[in-house]
Amino acid sequence: MKTLSLLSGGKDSFLSAIIASEQGCDVDLAITVIPEEFSMMYHYPNSQMARLVAGLLGINWKPVREDELPGTVENLARQGYTTMVSGAIASEYQKTRLERLCTETGIRSYTPLWHKDQGLILQELLLRGISSLIVSVSAEGFTEDDLGREIDKQYIAELERRNARYGINLAGEGGEYESFVRSFGEHRIIIESAHKIWEGSHGYYIIDSARLA
Repeated sequence: MKTLSLLSGGKDSFLSAIIASEQGCDVDLAITVIPEEFSMMYHYPNSQMARLVAGLLGINWKPVREDELPGTVENLARQGYTTMVSGAIASEYQKTRLERLCTETGIRSYTPLWHKDQGLILQELLLRGISSLIVSVSAEGFTEDDLGREIDKQYIAELERRNARYGINLAGEGGEYESFVRSFGEHRIIIESAHKIWEGSHGYYIIDSARLA
């Protein structure tokens, strides 16, 4: 099945693309929506850097504006793409809209992480050698110090404590945080410069310069 990945640059869409490939999908193209800030659907920080994340997968990359996505997917369907894989886990809002888009353009929506245990998803990232960073936070329990942190075993334990105290979504599916994949196996993205933006209750880790090693 010729498959496109709706790749934000974050951990969930990245892992979903890998799973789809393992299950027989021919994932050879990543589409990244370049959204406005505070999008309800798509990751905002570092979306342009998703081209490097697509490079970790060894696939082509295409950026689009949010209003260009339906037409882009429709054109790809005409070119033989039958499936779109995305990283939705628990957001009915996100999944419903993606399924509607796929129905309207005549392709299949595939969400391999849908309703999976979120703690197990985080553990699977570690087991597969997928390293990702926190690049956005916007919920109680998070501070500026979280920005740029790696999602490793220690940080997952911190997320579990915050889940118990504040009720945050472990995978960040409620918008509590967003991530950026930095490495996979022997391939990695070298971040040459970055800066933080903190706006009182939320903030971003912005990658200014990076390259694929």
